[in-house]
Amino acid sequence: MNVNESLYVCTTSPLNEHEVKLLKQRTRDLYQVNMILDNLPVMRIAKQNGVSIQWTGFPVGFTPPNSNDDYIINHLKFKVLVHEYEGSGVQIIGTGEEGMGVISEADKKKASGYEIVGFEVTPCSVKYDPEVMTKLHMYDSISPVNCPLELDKSQIIRERERISFTYEVEFVKSDIRWPSRWDAYLKMEGARVHWFSILNSLMVITFLAGIVFVIFLRTVRRDLTRYEELDKEAQAQMNEELSGWKLVVGDVFREPDCAKLLCVMIGDGVQITGMAAVTIVFAAFGFMSPASRGMLLTGMIILYLFLGIAAGYAAVRLWRTLKGTSEGWRSISWSVACFFPGIVFVILTVLNFILWGSRSTGAIPISLYFVLLSLWFCISVPLTLVGGFLGTRAEAIQYPVRTNQIPREIPARKYPSWLLVLGAGTLPFGTLFIELFFILSSIWLGRFYYVFGFLLIVLLLLIIVCAEVSVVLTYMHLCIEDWRWWWKAFFASGSVALYVFLYSINYLVFDLQSLSGPVSAILYLGYSMIMAIAIMLSTGTIGFITSFYFVHYLFSSVKID
Repeated sequence: MNVNESLYVCTTSPLNEHEVKLLKQRTRDLYQVNMILDNLPVMRIAKQNGVSIQWTGFPVGFTPPNSNDDYIINHLKFKVLVHEYEGSGVQIIGTGEEGMGVISEADKKKASGYEIVGFEVTPCSVKYDPEVMTKLHMYDSISPVNCPLELDKSQIIRERERISFTYEVEFVKSDIRWPSRWDAYLKMEGARVHWFSILNSLMVITFLAGIVFVIFLRTVRRDLTRYEELDKEAQAQMNEELSGWKLVVGDVFREPDCAKLLCVMIGDGVQITGMAAVTIVFAAFGFMSPASRGMLLTGMIILYLFLGIAAGYAAVRLWRTLKGTSEGWRSISWSVACFFPGIVFVILTVLNFILWGSRSTGAIPISLYFVLLSLWFCISVPLTLVGGFLGTRAEAIQYPVRTNQIPREIPARKYPSWLLVLGAGTLPFGTLFIELFFILSSIWLGRFYYVFGFLLIVLLLLIIVCAEVSVVLTYMHLCIEDWRWWWKAFFASGSVALYVFLYSINYLVFDLQSLSGPVSAILYLGYSMIMAIAIMLSTGTIGFITSFYFVHYLFSSVKID
């Protein structure tokens, strides 16, 4: 510790054809090597167009422009940043694997010590003389190496070549203190882009809010005021001349097709939305430390499990509202507990079989499968059943108008209404697509994403846009005497998932060119499918609930004798 040195590691035997082919493929596929020291990922600083760009990890090799030759990285220059502290009465704030903690050294040693506050690497390709290097033993000292700029002094990948691996370590004193050592990794880049995304979303929200304002104040209020000021005879005469949403007063609350599936999807949407909102709020306020690996995913799973109560309650209460009875609530609760987790389980199982078939170490072990199944059936399912039971005890939502026995015929339209519903998804997608790019980059390109403050703002804007889009689309359908608004209200905002999945495919084609082979592409598409389904359930639920209460308010203001 704190000793600068340059060391020899090993020299390979002469490369054969298979090894050369494998190394060349890994180099051209941009394979990365990741290392960790004291829980800090190694950072590489590269210059592009005069701008310093930070990356975690380093490549296996590189291919020069306009060249068919590949060169391997065989020498690493590590720079370890250390901060010296006084032992007497000093408190060291730790952010290790176990999370945040405060360690007092006052009662221990009085001597000074060092804290590791940075870990950087400069990868090099150096051509060594194998005859000289093979005489050395592992961890023998060598002279410091300067990274060569000429290709003829770099280690090429070809047959019969023997490659020697070396590294050197330099300890540099730094003024960075322990609590600030993650700042270099979490440094927010592209702040203007995030603000542009938020400004763009605000413009969409303002536009939609104007439409909703016109609907409420000019159209709805004016119609209701005129309707209520008339006496009964005039109302009866007016009813014969009515047009638009007032004509579907006897059908607007008619039970939708596939009512059980709708209740199940709304329940799962409530669960996913609650999980995402609470997780992002906690992360935005700094409770999710990046030093605690897996904390974000663990928190999301725990929240999802316990929010099964809310899912069961929402689904069963909607079921009671549609059917007027609690009969069948157990089936609804079981379906809610198994619908989305079942889809995720099937997709993960298929992907896992593909990974096993390709002998990948990234496959989920059987033991973890049993853990996930235990969490599912021992915690999530019982809590969802508890929520469903609470839903049977809650008061059902009463419709403000009666439903006619015979359904009203819906007038023919020139264009199918589903085109309008699918097109509506572009507005919520415009709110989140910029943040989606940063999130995909953090997942697939090894970059840190820690601007949860921006993400929280985008989430709030997305909720508002989904609510406004669904209300406007629902009102438009009612105005053309289409009383089948239930599923259209869900998919008006939920259709954003289609655009998210299409954008994921676009990202795969144009930004993830380093993904090699069909297995990697299938894995990417499988995980993207899970993300798109979760977004559809969440945004669809937001739109449906808003539209339901809008329709309830609209028709509760109409006097029906």
